[in-house]
Amino acid sequence: MRTARTIPLLIVCSLVVTLGACSSGPAPRAWAASVCKVLAPWRTEIGTLTTRTQQQMTAATTPAQAKENLMRLFGGAESASEKARAGVQGAGVPDVDEGKKVAESFTASLSAMRDAYGRARTGIEALTTSPSKDFYTRVGTVVETLNTEYKASELDTSNLSSVELKQAFDEAPECR
Repeated sequence: MRTARTIPLLIVCSLVVTLGACSSGPAPRAWAASVCKVLAPWRTEIGTLTTRTQQQMTAATTPAQAKENLMRLFGGAESASEKARAGVQGAGVPDVDEGKKVAESFTASLSAMRDAYGRARTGIEALTTSPSKDFYTRVGTVVETLNTEYKASELDTSNLSSVELKQAFDEAPECR
């Protein structure tokens, strides 16, 4: 039989259980799968854009055409990186030790990549197209800077401090 004293206790216990369940994030495998689902199309898009950029650098186009194409390519990479960043952020915080730190490092890496592409797009946009030899030299400088910034922002999942997340990334089919 419930007394007036036990009802508040039941409510408090119920709230503690409910809030405790709400505060934990997704299990490591679920989080890794979500992240990999978001990153797979991003990687494909970045690979495609990189190939197009390399083709653009060697194609016989006018500087004005090259400028327009490169701005579109880098803008596309910037957008794709932002979409991936938002998707990873939407995956939440994995329920592991230092899960918040891990999730933040993933989103920070994607933010840095997004920003690098944005700076490359802006850098190309600011270039004058003549003389053409100077234009292509300056494009090379912008691309070198992009490559340096991109490499510095790469995230290596093999260095995760969480054994559970390492295992989840290794085992989740979405991550292969």
